Amino acid sequence: MPKSLIIIGCGPGGYATAEYAAKEGMTVTVFEKGEAGGTCLNRGCIPTKVYCHAATLVLDNAQAAGWGLWQSAPPAIDFARLHAHKDAVVAQLREGVETLMAQPGITFVRGAACLKDAHTVTCDGHDYAADYILIATGSHPVLPRGEGIDHPKVVDSTALLDRDTLPRHLIIIGAGVIGMEMASAFNAFGTEVTVVEFLKECLPMADSDLAKRLRKSLEKRGVKFYMQAAAKRVSDKTVTSPGNVALTFTQKGKDITVEGDLILAATGRGPNTEGLGLDAVGVAYDRHGIKVDDNFETSVKDVYALGDVNGRMQLAHAAEAQGRRVVDHLLGRERPLDVSLVPWAVFTVPELAGTGRTLDALKREDAQVGRPVETKSFYRANGKAVTMDATDGLVKVVSTPDGKLAGCHVLGAHAADLVQEVSALISVGATVEDLRRIIHIHPTLQELL
Repeated sequence: MPKSLIIIGCGPGGYATAEYAAKEGMTVTVFEKGEAGGTCLNRGCIPTKVYCHAATLVLDNAQAAGWGLWQSAPPAIDFARLHAHKDAVVAQLREGVETLMAQPGITFVRGAACLKDAHTVTCDGHDYAADYILIATGSHPVLPRGEGIDHPKVVDSTALLDRDTLPRHLIIIGAGVIGMEMASAFNAFGTEVTVVEFLKECLPMADSDLAKRLRKSLEKRGVKFYMQAAAKRVSDKTVTSPGNVALTFTQKGKDITVEGDLILAATGRGPNTEGLGLDAVGVAYDRHGIKVDDNFETSVKDVYALGDVNGRMQLAHAAEAQGRRVVDHLLGRERPLDVSLVPWAVFTVPELAGTGRTLDALKREDAQVGRPVETKSFYRANGKAVTMDATDGLVKVVSTPDGKLAGCHVLGAHAADLVQEVSALISVGATVEDLRRIIHIHPTLQELL
């Protein structure tokens, strides 16, 4: 007998799960109170990647002048046109998601849905029932604590993407994925960039050596970093230039103040749990997200949660994978999901990407088994990288003592593409010797593997 599924939220986790469930014969109703596509498409992954790609073009153009190309004038940036292009890309992809939601087996309802019980939601005064409910409401930017953090010149990533003018000096609080990508892009666009980070190093989920190398690479381009620095206060009372705003932070026991015309707060995201009726139904959650088990079922039977809202892993493709796992579970197919194999990427210039475990993590996890092995390969020794003038990079392949592939971490051009190949190999239990036997095209960056 066909089963029915209600999905609250039409981001990547929601719409991909709806498509998969409908193809498997389920009847699906999707609720979305905002734009189809969710944060990723409208205010996250997609618009930021337009800027990241544009930054790559700007830097490549400047580099090409040294080869005798386009020497007549330095590249000019019409940021308003770039902003309009970004919006057009988003609109095109949003239209595609809306078309997807119109396919047979899926009913798309615009409005905010609230749980009434484990099998019913209410939206605009109407009740909708299904065998199962899946919450896929995503997340929102969270501002850091501090005096004056609500100043109008302090913006989150959504507000930054809404601006069609370039700031002269952008101060970024936070050196996570959003902070680093925006630092790389806006630096390429000609904006002075300062990054203030509380931790010892940027991108704590990454291989620490590669994260440091990336930070040093951006420093060479002119990005100023203050590490182990705690944001303390935002004010415009003592600024030296009209229209500026100042951030005061503490580093090594001393207060330091930097001044710019815009501050980006990029200190993390929180789950969208408000207005869902979780308390009334008894769904357990905290500030990190909705509590779920390995099948992504909540504390209430037949109610599930995926993606950013469950706090497991804030990645669009992770949400999609979780959605497939939920549908398989509902249909009686037990296909476990190994979250350690979810690849990730930071689209700075150069890119940083990884999958699986780092060497340090493997040492901690398998301390009694033997020493894991890390093999390195440098971009400067790769023919294609040299032809691209992209020699700033390093590949690390991590394996267990018995030779099984366990991780891959890359800093350099097209890092995300390289990592994806190793991620696929790890998922089928391949060894280092299996990777060595693969014939790669010459000359390509894949030969680095």
